[in-house]
Amino acid sequence: MAAPHRIDVHHHVTPPSLVAEKMRAGAGGGPTYAWSIGKTLDDMEKGGVRAAIISLPHPIGVWPDQKNTRGLTREWNDYVARLAQDHPGRFGQFAMLPILDIDGALREIEYAYDVLKADGVNLMTNIGDKWLGDPYYDPIFAELDRRRAVVYTHPDAPDCTRGVLPGIRDSVIEFGTDTTRAITRLLFSGAAMRFGNIRWIFSHAGGTAPFLAERLIRYAETEKGMKKRVPDGVVAYLRRFYYDTAQAGHPWGPASLTRLVEDPPNVFGPDFPLRNPAGNAKGLRGFGLSRRR
Repeated sequence: MAAPHRIDVHHHVTPPSLVAEKMRAGAGGGPTYAWSIGKTLDDMEKGGVRAAIISLPHPIGVWPDQKNTRGLTREWNDYVARLAQDHPGRFGQFAMLPILDIDGALREIEYAYDVLKADGVNLMTNIGDKWLGDPYYDPIFAELDRRRAVVYTHPDAPDCTRGVLPGIRDSVIEFGTDTTRAITRLLFSGAAMRFGNIRWIFSHAGGTAPFLAERLIRYAETEKGMKKRVPDGVVAYLRRFYYDTAQAGHPWGPASLTRLVEDPPNVFGPDFPLRNPAGNAKGLRGFGLSRRR
């Protein structure tokens, strides 16, 4: 067996206290809540993963209760940092922020970078129907831009579309669509231009954005005032972003991405524990992406 060589940027773990909070809020269940460090290490070994950059399932189900948002976020970030310390070289960290609390989020960025030495931060595509690029985020983006931060993003169904298709989980359609909403908001708010030092990673091969690229390009060209917000053109900004391979180890959606970006699909991210790195790598090889993936 070849030595582990892959870097996994889409890997979820679940601290016990996060499980407890989610269960208390009635939002628990699923593979992420049966997580263990043993399962993580075993899956990494089977999938040839040398190191995984850890992110946590988003706790929006518990955050409307603002009493201890900062404390819980700090506890979870410390938990991930301890995993990295206990397993040298195997884990990095995308720090969580108490995003409903701007001052708390700025403090946590400082702590994550200066104390925990995090590799980046984890933001959701929307929070309370405020998509990335909304002016709400400007103070956070300014600090992340100053630090030339890596921002790993993960989709979530927005409030306005939750349960819109009866009997269908929101993740089936809304996750890919919400990634596109966030990308679009970043572009046409001018945030992608104004905060150009931030290095963005978008999940699931960019959602539906690569397929809809012509619509985005035409909007920038025809809508009054938009050219100055994407002065280098839509495609140039889309090519600066990074996209992971989560749930994209197949020939259909990624075919659009591989025509859009120069070195597709940029970063390996199989979406553990919902998917596994061995299966994702096999799918990518079947699609012709065989360079040690």
